[in-house]
Amino acid sequence: MPALENMGFTQDVLDDYRARIKASGRSFIYDEDDENSDEYAHFYFIGKYEGRDVVYDAVIYTLRLQHESELYEIAEHRAAKHFPQYKKITYDEDENGNLEALDPLEEEIGLFMAEVIMELEEDEAVKVKEHVDLDANVEFGVSLDAGLHVEVITPKVVEKFIREFNDDTLKLDATLYTFQTQEAD
Repeated sequence: MPALENMGFTQDVLDDYRARIKASGRSFIYDEDDENSDEYAHFYFIGKYEGRDVVYDAVIYTLRLQHESELYEIAEHRAAKHFPQYKKITYDEDENGNLEALDPLEEEIGLFMAEVIMELEEDEAVKVKEHVDLDANVEFGVSLDAGLHVEVITPKVVEKFIREFNDDTLKLDATLYTFQTQEAD
């Protein structure tokens, strides 16, 4: 049973979220503090957890985004092992909002990481599948993390996910997928 201090289970908070969700005309509300995109959505919805109503703090992302993130993590890990003086690459902007040039070490690290990513993609070394992970040991509500095999995360995709999750009819695809980096147009 979740800790009593978790406000995502309290009636006042549930009533507040129900009202805000109803006002939105959807079955959820976006987290306005997060940068939602075509491949990622952070939102809240009401559901049941262990028989009790709760606010779910949810993120859904495409499997392509998950795949890219995992490739990047592996490349970053290998770069840290390969370069004793490794530091995370940070992209700074000048006063005009343009990206400043990387220093020679950052450039070398970036090229190394790009090669690792290309090699991993070529070998199809990273595979991802649809999943839903829940965590009730959080400060607010229940955390829900889901990767779906869809091209984009639209409000319609979110609505369908919530409906199937709450109706306990959600079917996840167990197929393992791998992706190739798409060239920017």
